[in-house]
Amino acid sequence: MLEFRDKPTTQALIKEIKKINPKKEIRIMHVCGTHEMTLARWGLRKLLPRNIKLICGPGCPVCVTSVSEIDFAIKIVKEKNVILTTFGDMFRVPGTNSSLSETKSHGADVRVIYGIDEAVKIARKTEKEVIHFSIGFETTTPMIASEILENETLKNFSIICSHRLIPPAMKYLLSCKDIEIDGFICPGHVSTIIGYEPYKILAENFAKPMVIGGFEPNDVLLSVLMILRQMKNEKPKVENEYVRAVKDKGNIIAQKIMNNVFGICDKGWRGIGTIPNSGLKLKNEFAKFDAERRFGIKIKKSQDIKPGCKCGEIMKGKAVPQDCPYFGKICTPERPIGACMVSIEGACYITYNYS
Repeated sequence: MLEFRDKPTTQALIKEIKKINPKKEIRIMHVCGTHEMTLARWGLRKLLPRNIKLICGPGCPVCVTSVSEIDFAIKIVKEKNVILTTFGDMFRVPGTNSSLSETKSHGADVRVIYGIDEAVKIARKTEKEVIHFSIGFETTTPMIASEILENETLKNFSIICSHRLIPPAMKYLLSCKDIEIDGFICPGHVSTIIGYEPYKILAENFAKPMVIGGFEPNDVLLSVLMILRQMKNEKPKVENEYVRAVKDKGNIIAQKIMNNVFGICDKGWRGIGTIPNSGLKLKNEFAKFDAERRFGIKIKKSQDIKPGCKCGEIMKGKAVPQDCPYFGKICTPERPIGACMVSIEGACYITYNYS
């Protein structure tokens, strides 16, 4: 990947960006934690003209998982004789009064795994109920669906379905009158699954440039340049910078697997609110894998953001981590108050480690 970090190419891209720079403030949003990592790690914001702002969106699946879902996971593992599996980032995200990490320290059987296949293996070796706290965007959802399809006879396995879809969130943000967005760097990983089509309607309806971007420094800079060129030509559309990985129609096989198992629903996003058609739920024929329906536990809706915390504003592109009064003071990766400080894809975690 050295060619995508080549210094002469970087300098040439910056020169072209400055040449086409419209001088007025331009706000380009990304919706991917890996893009934020690239921006921070390589100091790309400092290379760009000051009027070009690259802002964060809700690109971290851990960060947008609602408090109610975490509270549900905690309640079910405390009240039922079950094994709960989850990913490392999810382990420490605060719920209303506790986290899964704290719950485990009090004796609950919570296990950190690297993939859903590990949860299935655990279920095959025990008679206890095994519940996987299943989160993620379109990138990881086909893997979850595939495991469910391959293990339909498994009787002691279910999931907490916390999957979300990126294009509806982008549509929601574009519809908010108090959020200024001039263009999007679309997420490369998600786009390998869904392709171009879901973005085309947004580009047409909202007249906003959209570029699917890769994750190396020169990928991001070229994506910015492509957006600026669209703005100059006044022809907003969807373009693909990440051609080495993303195809026009995406991964059709993965899409079919995902659509066989999951249906679309409204979903609450932490710090943002309910976004129509932005979530996934298990279809009725797979209801036995739905932990909520299987165990009948209900949770009262909880406040997602603690008073004073800016996580919601950060994920809507209305604030930066340094705007939060807790950032780097009482909210650190060791003792996080907000979800954005927990995940390695969270804006606060990344800023704390690279600023």
